[in-house]
Formats: sequence, C-alpha cells, structure tokens
Amino acid sequence: MRNATLKQLRAVAAIVETGSVTAAAKKLNVTPPAVTMQVQLLEQHLGLPLLDRAGDRFQPSAAGREVLSAAARIEQALADCGAALDAMKGLRSGRVSVGLVSTAKYFVPAALGAFTRAHPGIDVVLTVGNREAIIAGLRGDTIDVAIMGRPPLDMEVDKTLIGDHPHVLIAPADHPLLGRRIPAAALAGATFMSREPGSGTRGLMERFFQQSGIDPRIGMEIDSNETIKQAVMAGLGLAFISAHTIAAEVADGRLAVLDVEGLPEVRQWFVVKRTAKRLTPPAAALTEFLSRRGPEFLPDTLHLPGVARAMAPADDRPD
Repeated sequence: MRNATLKQLRAVAAIVETGSVTAAAKKLNVTPPAVTMQVQLLEQHLGLPLLDRAGDRFQPSAAGREVLSAAARIEQALADCGAALDAMKGLRSGRVSVGLVSTAKYFVPAALGAFTRAHPGIDVVLTVGNREAIIAGLRGDTIDVAIMGRPPLDMEVDKTLIGDHPHVLIAPADHPLLGRRIPAAALAGATFMSREPGSGTRGLMERFFQQSGIDPRIGMEIDSNETIKQAVMAGLGLAFISAHTIAAEVADGRLAVLDVEGLPEVRQWFVVKRTAKRLTPPAAALTEFLSRRGPEFLPDTLHLPGVARAMAPADDRPD
C-alpha cells in the first residue's frame, strides 16, 4: 500500500459509493476511463481484485473492504489536519464529529447548541446510535468524541466526566405498587418493555435483575425510548430506563416511577475519545465545554422517587 495514491483510493471509494464507474467519474469530476485506470493500477500494485460486480452495481471484494477502511482513516486524518490548521488561526472555524448513544439525545443537543453559539464557525456533525454502533465509530475514527454512559473496556480510551445518570423503573400512572418502597422481588412476575441487546440501558437492566435474583419476562424489545414510554403508558408493562428520558411524562402525570429497593442505578455521562487519537482544537474545545458546562443541561431528576437519596453524599444518606 506504500505506493498507493489518493486518486486510486478515492476512485475505489467513489465506485463503491455510487455503484458504477460512470457515476464515480461524475462525482470525482473526471472521465470514466480515468477512474477505471486508477482502479486497475491499484489492483495491479496489490495483486488482488478490489471490486466485484453484483447485478448492475459494483461492490467491494474482501481486499476492497480493507482498502476502503484504510481510505476512510486517511480521509479522516486529512480532515483532522485541515481542522487543526484552521484552528491555528483561532477557533473561528473547524469541524468536530460527535457520536451519541441514543439516550444522550435528551440533553446533548441543547449543550451543543450553546457550544455552537459560542463558536459559530465550528461545524458539529452528529451521529446517534446504540452503544455498539458508537463504539464502532470510535474504533474506526469516524467520530472524534462519543458521549456515553459506560466507556468501552476493549480499547484504550480517555474519558471526561459530565455528570450523574440515574436509571429507574417506570410504570403507568395508576400502577398499584406506586407510593411505597418495594423490594425488587415484587417485580418477579411483571412484564418489561426492554431496549435491544447491545444498548447500554439493556446491559444495565440485565445486571440489576441478575443481582436481584430475578429473571425478567421481556414482553417486547424496542430500539426507541420514545416507543418504550408509549408502551408503558398503554399498560403493556414496566420498563427500566434512563431517568433523563422521562422528565416531561412524569411531570404531566402520564408516567410514574416505582420506588424500588436498589434503584435508581446511578451511572455517569462521559465524553470519550480513543487514547491514541489526537483531538483537533475544535474537538478539544467541545470536550472542555461539556466537562465544564454539561451538568447544567442534564434534566432535573432529583424529584423522582429514590433519586435524591441515591445521589446524595454517602454521609447524608439515611440508613
């Protein structure tokens, strides 16, 4: 790969993205024969085919996928370099790519709005997904920083604390267990609406029930907090969920929080980056901003059952 050129890498990437040589040539503003020549030169250099035809479209071969992955990292490195050079003139311009686990969308957009008002020349690009997708983005350097509740253990990362993140059990507003503290065992026969496997909330829920000796009955697996809340309001079951997602529904009396022994589970929100990745000045500025001002954008949850008690300093908690 040492003698591969950007033109060759971009030709392969454009064909895969558009599906054809003609469309790739239009995207790159060159002629189709020029695109074909660049791909052929790279294939000859590597000694492997990079593209396969599937119907009327081209798809990458196994070797092509490796080349595309390397090309994406090179393009990201060039973008980071450009942002760093722009930042040498001050934080008047630049770009930062942010990955959010889906639960973070309840507070992060407001924080990013404040950041972009302070730095109007910086473009912020958002990617929202579950925990596994965001970790993949970190690993592949398609995002600069991630906002998540539990940093990955299988790669070296740096984390910066934003604030506390409680998780609770929600129920319909007329549930018979409301109004008193109940043991976790009281939930043994309940049906639960659950996030999908791979989400941080699902993993935390499973650990809580395992520690409580309960094998929960999962009525539905749903990849949306909003749909889970609607299902609970409709009486389809209970749900283990981030307290930061339910403030409006609890305030309106559409949902209620069960006061369960051992809950809330209080985790934290972090800004996470790969240790080996050098942050551009815009990304570093955003990390510092979220560390300093992020807590003011977190939803107020101290009025929810058990939350104030769980988040109080240890010496102030009742026995």
